[in-house]
Amino acid sequence: MKLREALDHEPAPLRFGTSGRRGLVVDLTQLEVYINALAELEYLQSLPRAEGGVARGEEFFYACDLRPSSSARAGQPVRGGLAQAIERAILDAGMKPVFLGVIPTPALANYALSRGRGSMMVTGSHIPFDRNGYKTNSARGELLKRDEEPIGARVETVRARLYGQPLEASAFNASGMLRDGSRPLPPAPPEAAEEYLRRYTDFFGGRSLRGMRLLVYQHSAVGRDLLVELLRRFGAEVIPAGRSESFVAIDTEAIDAEQLRTVESLAAAAWQEHGPMDAVVSTDGDSDRPLILGVEAAREGTGPCRARFFGGDLVGMVVAEYLRADAVVVPISCNDGVDLGALKNTARTKTRIGSPYVIAGMEEAGVKGYKVVCGWEANGGFLLGSTLKREGRTLRALPTRDAFLPILALLLRAKEEAVTVPALFDRLPPRFSRAALLRNFPRAASVRLLARYSSAETGAREVSFDGARVAAWNEARSEIGLTKGGTARLDGIRGELERIFSAKMGFGRITRLDYTDGVRIQFDNGDVAHVRPSGNADELRIYAVADTQARADEITRMGVAEPDGFLRRLEAAGCGENDKL
Repeated sequence: MKLREALDHEPAPLRFGTSGRRGLVVDLTQLEVYINALAELEYLQSLPRAEGGVARGEEFFYACDLRPSSSARAGQPVRGGLAQAIERAILDAGMKPVFLGVIPTPALANYALSRGRGSMMVTGSHIPFDRNGYKTNSARGELLKRDEEPIGARVETVRARLYGQPLEASAFNASGMLRDGSRPLPPAPPEAAEEYLRRYTDFFGGRSLRGMRLLVYQHSAVGRDLLVELLRRFGAEVIPAGRSESFVAIDTEAIDAEQLRTVESLAAAAWQEHGPMDAVVSTDGDSDRPLILGVEAAREGTGPCRARFFGGDLVGMVVAEYLRADAVVVPISCNDGVDLGALKNTARTKTRIGSPYVIAGMEEAGVKGYKVVCGWEANGGFLLGSTLKREGRTLRALPTRDAFLPILALLLRAKEEAVTVPALFDRLPPRFSRAALLRNFPRAASVRLLARYSSAETGAREVSFDGARVAAWNEARSEIGLTKGGTARLDGIRGELERIFSAKMGFGRITRLDYTDGVRIQFDNGDVAHVRPSGNADELRIYAVADTQARADEITRMGVAEPDGFLRRLEAAGCGENDKL
């Protein structure tokens, strides 16, 4: 009997998300992970060195986060052990698997890229506990969107090859699990973690955080101990708190009220025991996205302190200024303050959401001759697209999301300028952002919703409304000659969106629609509401930008309100497929 015929489950193909592959743990058999990983390895072996290619016989590095399914098998049906499946794929691709341990995603990338080697990180990043996945890096960086189609073809070739094997000859059983896949991972050398710390202690050597008192919210972040160590090496007084042995899904882009209360209670307890705090810092699960909160004394009678959350798009602006960037690349979902403040004279590129798009934009900026190129996402992940040289010290480019660089740079800037962390953000243009999401929102519903409010037949990427005039531009930013029908369609979209995002809710007239990724709606009172499905999970997100934090918070609150917030009303309209605009 062939393996495919013997499987006791219907395989669920593992798909690319915004960055890497993600799926439900119940669907992540070691066989499915192996098929995709082996196909990616064979693809990398087909590339020339200059394009990040790898070779049989050389090392290929891998690591994992603290999710139980990353390295252990459990449950009924038995699932997990993703790292063991990755290890087997590396071996079967004729390469030498080297396990670097339970370390941050950027630490793995830093170690592998500095040696011209590829790597795979087993992680579900910030997504809920019932999901996991992995992310592949070539010998020069992350896989980009242009790699996905040829990899997809190889996946199907490898799948057919594996499925066609006799069950008794396969390394996998009928449940899709490795017959020897429950064995522990090998011991990991400490060099990758130490090299990651030295990356920053060497470049920022001579600078100090002495006198700062910082709380590190550890939860289940893979870099929780390394972050404490890094800050202590710079002289800060560091108080670890909130360590958890069960996985905590922290989305640094959409911190909810409950998570903020958890962090604030930890800060209050530390404030009472140790004295005033300067900041709370943390990361998401695989420690490639920072979480930064300023801490200030509270009003009398309300507790010892209050914490202020700062979104990753604001963090990116503060850090880019500190690094003296001359070109920045950000996704379209980021705070538009980047166009208004100290960075308005830098070259700015806005992309679709996901680090592969940001990386491609940084590469283009480098080709154009910019010397200090960086990018960031609304979730805070900061990408360094060029090598920096300062005072005889070098910081190599690391074109993947990183949490430690923005945390350290922001704290150093506050210390050097003798201001509080909140004061750094108070200098930014008064544009405030917030993100929120609806979980368990089916992908099919998101697709219908976006189709209803886009104008694919016109090829429009951007649309502007100026009085009676409607103008549109394509992806190349060339103006489109709209037909009467196309103009009517766009007017209809505007009208329906204005009924949902109404004047009664505080919105002005819609002046612009941007379809770079999802639907970004700009209003004449300065509000922005951006609706987009997650690329990694069944979630629908809303990003808000406004002239006050209270207004941005209000937009997202109204957006995810149940049962009739903006997102639910958009969903209801999108289900009316025969109801023409």
